[in-house]
Amino acid sequence: MPTHATDPHPGLGASAKEVAEHASTLVRLELELATLELRRKLTALAFGIGLGIGAAILAVFGLGFAFATIAAAIATAVSTWLALLIVTLGLFALVAILGLLALGRIRKGTPPVPEQAIREARLTSEALRDGPAGRAGEAFSGVASERLEANGR
Repeated sequence: MPTHATDPHPGLGASAKEVAEHASTLVRLELELATLELRRKLTALAFGIGLGIGAAILAVFGLGFAFATIAAAIATAVSTWLALLIVTLGLFALVAILGLLALGRIRKGTPPVPEQAIREARLTSEALRDGPAGRAGEAFSGVASERLEANGR
């Protein structure tokens, strides 16, 4: 007479419990993936905004040096204003570089939508909707399964 330990075909209750555990694990991993993806995008967005603010501050300094250059050009000999002009051009070059870096970071961080997690959830729901056990295993072929393997689960 087979027992629970030796029964090769577990009952419906055990199968349902196993499916519920897998679904719970999938949902938890997809939420974790969405959280990580949003955190990465928001960090890039914050860094881009910081670079933009830095560029704006340097632009104000550059404008100050531009006015100092004009004043020095009128009031003194060429060597003084030429030195101030070089500093002004250097500051505006730095502003341009920081502005471009800020723009790239802001574009990288927007829109703050967890695209990878949404794609993974869509694949999971398609695999579960398509039916047989052979196809349901495809849901684990994405990032969630890679995270499971990386975490040793």
